[in-house]
Parts: sequence; structure tokens; C-alpha cells
Amino acid sequence: MVDDRLPTGLWVDAVLTPLNGRGIFYYITQKGNHASGLILLKLNGLKGRARLLTQQRDFLDDKLVWAAALDEETVSETAADEYIARAIARDPDLWALEIEDEAMENPFER
Repeated sequence: MVDDRLPTGLWVDAVLTPLNGRGIFYYITQKGNHASGLILLKLNGLKGRARLLTQQRDFLDDKLVWAAALDEETVSETAADEYIARAIARDPDLWALEIEDEAMENPFER
């Protein structure tokens, strides 16, 4: 199987760089594997709550999709940060990103 996906590092840069122009701040808290690391995304709503999304492979289509990392739609920032720390400890190739956006919209789905 030929893998023609954009390397994760380039994809992250392409999606996050335009956020600067919109006044949306972001942090790369863990740089994972440049070519193929999965992304764990914390969407910080700036009011103590966050959405935590992770990439999963849809094996039927062989596409990456976004899914809630925890059972709840939003969680406390503390719960999100604790989950992120555990995930990074398990998978050092993981990218961990935080985006500060009151709307908590996933820019990777635009």
C-alpha cells in the first residue's frame, strides 16, 4: 500500500500557522514523529473546560478521523492535562497540541 498522506509535521504547520492571523493562540506541547505521529488535540475553551480529541484510523476507509478521547464532550482542563500526560508517556511519537479558542472548533476539520 502506498501512503500518500502529508507528513504529520507539515500538516500541523499548515493548519496551525493561519490561526495566528485570526488571533487564536496554540501550543505544541509534544512534537511527535514528524512523518507519521498521531495528534492529540486539546481545544481549550478558556473557561476551565476543554474538548479533548484524538485521531483514530477508520479501518473501513483507511482514513484518519477525530474522536473524543474521553467519554464526555468537554472535561475540566485538569482532566484533559492528566490524560495528555498519560498518553505521551505511552506513545512518545504522539503530537500533543493545545488551541485556545472559546468556540472549541477543530481547525483540522475545516
